[in-house]
Order: sequence, then structure tokens, then C-alpha cells
Amino acid sequence: MIGSRHAIPAVIGVGLLALAGCSGGGDGGSSGTPNGSASTPPPAVSPLTGKAPSDNPVIAVKIEDTALGRPQVGTDKADIVYVEQVEGGLTRLLAIFNTSMPVIEPVRSVRPSDPELALQYGHIIFVASGGSKPGIAPLDQSPLKSVINDRGGVGFNRDPNRAAPENLRANLAIIAKKVKAPTAQSVGLEWAAQLPAGKTKPGTSVQTMVGGTQVGFRWNPKTHQYMRIIDGAVQKTADGHVIDTPNVIVQFCKVTTYTKDRDVLGNPAKYTHTIGEGRVAVFRDGKRIDGTWSRHSVADGTVLKASDGSTIPLSPGGAWFVLVATDAPLN
Repeated sequence: MIGSRHAIPAVIGVGLLALAGCSGGGDGGSSGTPNGSASTPPPAVSPLTGKAPSDNPVIAVKIEDTALGRPQVGTDKADIVYVEQVEGGLTRLLAIFNTSMPVIEPVRSVRPSDPELALQYGHIIFVASGGSKPGIAPLDQSPLKSVINDRGGVGFNRDPNRAAPENLRANLAIIAKKVKAPTAQSVGLEWAAQLPAGKTKPGTSVQTMVGGTQVGFRWNPKTHQYMRIIDGAVQKTADGHVIDTPNVIVQFCKVTTYTKDRDVLGNPAKYTHTIGEGRVAVFRDGKRIDGTWSRHSVADGTVLKASDGSTIPLSPGGAWFVLVATDAPLN
């Protein structure tokens, strides 16, 4: 998510939300501190950004990630974005929105592994254009609140300046008003404005592969953000905003072939397994921190740990997760 970096004291875990909610009650009298002054409760923060929380529901949107879908609309407003492999070695995005409810384009179809990934956010809204019968079946069997264009879902329209199917737009503000869904909950992430103590490496460039697609980011010390790079060019949205993030997490996952779902050319879908554990490389503040990720069940969040066992906090402002195969190259 684009925005200025605000100072956030120490490490902000999602437990602060509970603490903030419990503070400020009582009878309004003395706090019982030695000088009689009221204690200052810790600030409530969003578990998805480490910044100000939002009353908006959480919405996941499936977004086109090939050249035909660029420039994208609204991707820069996402709190968290996942780059994942689909069929034919290509990539698509699953973007998570809570702070902002923008218009998104181009919205594309769901893939079989999306519900597993999205359910760590709770029973949230899931927006997609549609999906093949086997591709959408896991979504239909999940408790996610699906909003599907091909089924007459609310909030969709077509951009007359683009050709189908890369012209489907979703107005998240309309969807948020029409579909009741939960607000942000803990997804296992912690946030801290300061780079944690411990072992780091230089991390000003991220270069890896998702399937057959190169995925890259470059650190911008002026903005304190990692800019997304494709074919050497900084990526921007249709309205000219740079697509960037303060954190890039390269998460090494088991990726298997899902033969039940194939595209029109016969290429099978890929299933990225986000429950389990594996290697991770976290890029923030121009540095790289190596460690492990773990997620125990579909309802659990993803925890990031450094090699010494300490939690790796992210820089406040959102993140991009690049879901790569276990044998994928990195830099």
C-alpha cells in the first residue's frame, strides 16, 4: 500500500489490538498509577499494515498479472498482495484490501488453491470474474463469501476502453456495502518501524521466478519502498501511481500440479500449498533477512521467524508475498 511511513513504536504485534480494546474501560477514575495519572494504552493498529485500523471488511480480489492486463487499476491500494503461479508458467495476483475500497481492474478467475490462502484472513469476501467448474469448486466448498461476476455478483462493470476479458472492473466500495463480512484479524504478522537486530544481508534487489515468470523488485531509498520491476521498467497503475511496497516476502512453498483444472490450451493449474512450513526471505529497509515460515492450519496465519527463532517484523505499510516453488532461484 502506498503511503508515507509513520513511526510505530517497537514491535507491534497483533496482540495490541486486544490490549487497546481492553484499555479505556472502567469507571473513569484514577488509574491507580503512583502519580494518579491515567496510563496510556498502546495504539490500536491494523494487523494487515501496522498502521491505522479500518472498519472496512477484508476483501480478496483475483487480478490479472500478464502484459494483457497492464496497466492495472487499484493494485497500489492493496494492503497485502500475493504473486502466485497459475497454468502455463504464468502468474496472477491475489490482492487483499481493507484500508481502501478502490475500483480494481482487471479482475480474473479463481484458482483451486486460492481458498486455502485466503482463509487465514477469516471468512472474508472473495471477488473473481468466475472460474472453471473444477477451479471454482474449492471456493464453493469454503466459507468464503464469494462475489462472482459470472454469477451476477454486485459491483462489476466492463471498461469500454479495453478488450474482454481484461476489462472487468470491481467496485469494492459497492461490494463492501452489499456483502457483510469481517474486518481485519491477525494473520500472524508483526510490524515494527525499526529494522530488527540480528543477522541481515544486503537486500536492495529481489529477483526470483514464479513458474516461468520473472518477478522482481528494486529498493528505492528515497521512498523507503520496493518498486515492482517488469522487463526493467518500474510498474505503475493506470493513473500513474508506482506499484511498490515496504516489504517483499519470498515464501518457498510446495507447488503441485492440479490436473482437474486445465486452461483452453490444456495446461493444468498449479496448486500452491500455503499450509506447512518452509524457507522464507524477507526484504525490508534495503536488507534481507533469511528464516522460515510456518502455518499450521487453514484458519491460522503465517508466522515469519529468523534463524535465531525470533519473529521477523515487517515495516509498517503492507507487504507483497511472492509464492515460489521450493527450488526457485533467488537473486
